[in-house]
Amino acid sequence: MRSAAPPPLHVGWLDLHPDTSMNFQLNRWLTYGGEEWLRDVEPIVPHLVDYDVWRDEFVRLGEVAEREGRRYIAGLHFRSAEFFMLESDARKQPTRLRLLAHLRKPFEGTYTTHAVPFGNLTLTAYRFGRPHSRGTIVLFGGFDSYVEELFPMVSEFARRGYDIVTFDGPGQGGMLEDQHVPMTAHWHRPVAAVLDELELDDVTLIGGSLGGCLVIRAAALESRVQRVVAYDVMTDFHECLTHQLPQAVRPLVGALEHTGALMDALLNIASTKRAVIEWGLQQAMRVFGAKTPHEAIQAARRYCTDDVSSRVTQDVLLLAGAQDHYVPLDQLWTQARTLINARSLTTRVFTRQEQGQAHCQVGNIPLAIDVICRWLDGTGRAQPALQTEVPQSMSTELEHLHIRVIALESLLITMLAQAPDQQRHLGREMAAFISPRPGFTHHPRTVDAAAQMGHLLDRAQHFQNWAEGDTLS
Repeated sequence: MRSAAPPPLHVGWLDLHPDTSMNFQLNRWLTYGGEEWLRDVEPIVPHLVDYDVWRDEFVRLGEVAEREGRRYIAGLHFRSAEFFMLESDARKQPTRLRLLAHLRKPFEGTYTTHAVPFGNLTLTAYRFGRPHSRGTIVLFGGFDSYVEELFPMVSEFARRGYDIVTFDGPGQGGMLEDQHVPMTAHWHRPVAAVLDELELDDVTLIGGSLGGCLVIRAAALESRVQRVVAYDVMTDFHECLTHQLPQAVRPLVGALEHTGALMDALLNIASTKRAVIEWGLQQAMRVFGAKTPHEAIQAARRYCTDDVSSRVTQDVLLLAGAQDHYVPLDQLWTQARTLINARSLTTRVFTRQEQGQAHCQVGNIPLAIDVICRWLDGTGRAQPALQTEVPQSMSTELEHLHIRVIALESLLITMLAQAPDQQRHLGREMAAFISPRPGFTHHPRTVDAAAQMGHLLDRAQHFQNWAEGDTLS
């Protein structure tokens, strides 16, 4: 059967490959391609022994899907192949043009395209949804994404009633590949250009992956941003980049970073041990406009948030995966501690039970969207399409109910903290039982309930080791 439209966002993390990086990328494209994509890919997984085979196999799968008229799936296969193609690979640019055309095709007619002046350059923005709806969102990616691959996620926000704009900035997508513009840590500048061109104000700014760092940097200097979502949080890209190096090499990075040729020699040796390191360094050089690996490592230091976090005054939502293999979970707590002037601050950690433990919740992106939308409703800024005036008496009663729920939740956490391990384990089993499984219908309320159960158990675990007589102050 030929599919003209992309499938719904897939829910479910699969352990498809023993290599952590390859397994993540497989789950990344599974998110968008679903069962149809998986049927194509499962037979080749045992043969994916290195990046050379990976590139060849996914080009082949793309060509097969293309011949069969399955354009969107073909686009995902070509994107998977192109992702690991180095700049020296003659197939990279032709494959990129091919995949972009396929990824855009199902969404034609659902967005408007805007050429945004950016100095003497131009960046491209896509606008989905309708103006003056539930609110305006501006969304961008990070270190290695194309905005077109985010269209299913963007389209879901539009379906929920939001006016949403997405773009590739310097160092991303077309600005990098066609105009050869490296990334800038001054991310408020491309954001301001988009807001100026589309005459936007009072927006929610969402940054994905490295965008979780860029979004904080932009919000610190752009007052038209009123709500900020770090999806996921990232306070220090230098740490994330060097975290991929072998453990024995990491201590040497700081000592040798300014030695030039010696540092490059060390990184080149590390690249021969793990192909993902070679890819990461090559990508960093391209994105940051660096000529050597050590210059790329140095450039990564500019992508941090400690120097600007105190200037963020908006409502902030920080998201993180409990088992993110790129971003250490400690960066969530670091970011939360430094947002001392935020109007409000909410953190959310996604777990394996929720299928959202990975980087940017690959495995359960619909849950991440649910969390973001509920948070937007809670800030009081996102307005529903239909509004009903609530009588004062009912509003007061709802407020009292809210207070009682908070009290009951706190008492429940207290009891769970003192409960036997078996009882807490049973609670997690029940949360898993009501969670959606691959191939079954996704019910947002059930997903939310399961997530809340896990969250309560996690909070209880935090307090379970308090000895009698200790205080929580």
